[in-house]
Amino acid sequence: MIDTHTHLYDEKFDSETKPMIQRALNAGVTKLYMPNCFSETIDPMLAIEKEFPETCFAMMGLHPCYVKEDYKKELEIVANWFEKRTFSAVGEIGLDYYWDKTFVKEQHEAFCTQMEIAIQYKRPIVIHNREATKDTIDLVRKYLPQGIRGVFHCFTGSLETAKIITDMGFYLGIGGVVTYPKAGLQDVINQIDLRHLVLETDAPYLTPVPYRGKRNESSYLSHIAEKISSIKSIELDEVIRISNENANLLFA
Repeated sequence: MIDTHTHLYDEKFDSETKPMIQRALNAGVTKLYMPNCFSETIDPMLAIEKEFPETCFAMMGLHPCYVKEDYKKELEIVANWFEKRTFSAVGEIGLDYYWDKTFVKEQHEAFCTQMEIAIQYKRPIVIHNREATKDTIDLVRKYLPQGIRGVFHCFTGSLETAKIITDMGFYLGIGGVVTYPKAGLQDVINQIDLRHLVLETDAPYLTPVPYRGKRNESSYLSHIAEKISSIKSIELDEVIRISNENANLLFA
C-alpha cells in the first residue's frame, strides 16, 4: 500500500516516529509521502526522508493555514528549495476558510504562486481544501491549460463535486473519513471508479474506525483500503493494486 499523505514529522509522534514507520512497513505500507506545512516543518521532514530514503518522500509547499503576514517570505523559501532539488509534489497547498478568513486574499495568491511552481517544475500538487471548494476548483481550472495535475487531499465532498474534480483529471485522496458511518462519503465512493482514488491517512489526524478518537498513523491505512473494498464489493488486493498504480502515476 501507499500512504499518499502522512505528517510523519508531526510533534504528536515525538520519539515514536521510527517505531511508527516500522509498524507501517510491517502492515504492508511501502511508500509514505510527506506534505510540508511551512518553513519550520522542513528540517524534521527532510531528516525523516534522509533516514528512510526508500520509503519516505518529501513534498514542498506552504499550507494555507500557515499563510500569515510573512507569507511572501515563506513562498520564497518554497521556491528556493525547488531550485536546490526535486520533490515528489508541491504540497500541501490550497485554501482553508474554516479556521480563519483573515488572510483569504493572501491564501489565493499563495495557492496560485505554488501552482505556477508546480507547472514550472512539472510536479503534481496536493490540495488542501476546507470550506472553500468552489474557490479552490475555480483557481485550479485557470491552470488546467498549463498542465496542472494532482490530488484533492482528504476528499469529503458530494458526488457532484467528486465528478467535477475527476473530470479535471485530478485524483481524490481518501482517508479515515470513509470509515465514518455518518460522513456520507461511502455512498460517493461507491459511485466513483477506483481509477480516480488514492489512499491516505493524513496521520496523525482523521483516524479511521476502529481507532477513531486515537492518534492516527500510517499503519492504519489497511482499514481505509478494507472499507473501500467492502463499499465497492471488490477484492482488497484489487483496491491496493489500483490505488498503488494511481499513486505511482500521481507522483511520477
